[in-house]
Amino acid sequence: MLTLNFTPRKKGEKKDGMLKAVFYGPKQKAESIFVNYIDFQKVYREAGESAVISLEGEGKKYQSLVQDVAFDSVKYIPIHADFYIVEKGAKIDTEVPLEFVGESEGVKTFGGNLVKVLHEIHIQAEAADLPHHIEVDISALTDLDSVIKARDLKLPAGVALYHVEEDEIVASIAVVKEEDLSAPVAADISSIEVEEKGKKEDGEGEVVEEKE
Repeated sequence: MLTLNFTPRKKGEKKDGMLKAVFYGPKQKAESIFVNYIDFQKVYREAGESAVISLEGEGKKYQSLVQDVAFDSVKYIPIHADFYIVEKGAKIDTEVPLEFVGESEGVKTFGGNLVKVLHEIHIQAEAADLPHHIEVDISALTDLDSVIKARDLKLPAGVALYHVEEDEIVASIAVVKEEDLSAPVAADISSIEVEEKGKKEDGEGEVVEEKE
C-alpha cells in the first residue's frame, strides 16, 4: 500500500513545498492537513483515485482514497487535495483502468484492428483489495469474430464487477476494408448538361459570327 505522511494545518496557514489538503470520512470529521508536494505527485501518479493510500501522521494511520484534486487553472499543478477515509471492512465501488496485455492472432495473422471498447471498468472491493488496474489478455482474440466481454476478465480475489453487464464488450477486432482504387469513377453527365444549359441561358458560351 502506498504511504503519504501528513502534518496538521491551521486555517490560512501556508508552507513552502507543502500541499494543502483535507481528509474526512463517514465516521471521521474533516481535518485540515499538509502533505509534501513532491511526495503527493508521485503517489497520485501511481494511485490515481482508485488505489488506497495510507495517510500517516501524529502517530495515526488512515486508509484513504484521493477524493478530489484542485488544479491551478493556468499552470495546471495541484493546489489542494481531498482524501476520503475508508472504513476497514467496508466495500468500495470505483472505476479502475484496464491494461491491455498479450498478442492477438486476430491482429497479427488476420490483419484486423484491435478495438478497445472500454478503457476502465467499475468494480467493488474492500479497500485493501482494490487493484491499481485490471489486465485484459488480448490473446483471447484469436480471429476476426472474437470479442472479450466483461465476464471474461480475470478479477483479483475479493474484487467483483459493479453495475456492469457481464455481456458488455470490452474489446473486439475490426476488419480493415481496403478501398478499391481500380474501379472507374462514373461521371455525373446530368450535372454537366445542366451546367452547360445554364450557361447558354445566361448568354454565356454564345457563338458570335464574324462579319466579313
